Amino acid sequence: MERFRRKVAEGRPILGAGAGTGLSAKCAEAGGIDLIIIYNSGRFRMAGRGSLAGLMPYGDANAIVMEMAREVLPVVDHTPVLAGVCGTDPFRLMDRFLVEVRAAGFAGVQNFPTVGLIDGQFRRGLEETGMGYDREVSMIARARSLDLLTCPYVHDEDEARTMTEAGADVVVAHVGLTTKGMIGARSALPLDEAIGRVQGMAEAARSVREDVLVLCHGGPIAEPADAAEVLARTRGVVGFFGASSIERLPTEPAIVGQVRKFAELRLPSP
Repeated sequence: MERFRRKVAEGRPILGAGAGTGLSAKCAEAGGIDLIIIYNSGRFRMAGRGSLAGLMPYGDANAIVMEMAREVLPVVDHTPVLAGVCGTDPFRLMDRFLVEVRAAGFAGVQNFPTVGLIDGQFRRGLEETGMGYDREVSMIARARSLDLLTCPYVHDEDEARTMTEAGADVVVAHVGLTTKGMIGARSALPLDEAIGRVQGMAEAARSVREDVLVLCHGGPIAEPADAAEVLARTRGVVGFFGASSIERLPTEPAIVGQVRKFAELRLPSP
């Protein structure tokens, strides 16, 4: 956190990246990333599926993260790596699991999969049956007590306040599934509206604790130019966290373009 604050004081943003493979993590570190996050959506995303697959019953989210740790952690030299922890998991004793996360070599945690991305009657049902966002808040508070870096996703002003009260070091204002590319969302908030929501969440978090750091993520904030506009038009937002933006969007055109160049080759005449 001291290093992050020095960087902000120098006028440089804090950057976080999701890593679905060891190669993604290795390249992100080479590019100068500040934080690497491993969560189950990275596995699905790099398998060619949308990030929301991480919220579906396609695997044990916490087990997938611990499995991915064996691939990612050994190739990261100095960047702190966070675990995406499913705080609502009813089959884990969370206090013990967080100790396992720390022992595996993770520097901190993020709440993912998160029910914050779910709304409507389904969300109400989750909240009413003991699988709500409050379980994620509790997980973050427990992680903080273990001196793990805590960087939770928040989706509205109430969640921003609640997570900051729980001791979050870094709050990531999430404005929806990232757009663009082959498997990105097609519908998202207009950037102006997303900026307003990020600002609201930042102000809510900082009203609880002035020293909390706030990053933006998701929705129409997909490319460096989008993040630059958010940072220029908000106050108290000091960085960007990208998952699809870091490891998927750059990869898709790079591979397509490389294959097309090879496809343009011609054999010599007989």
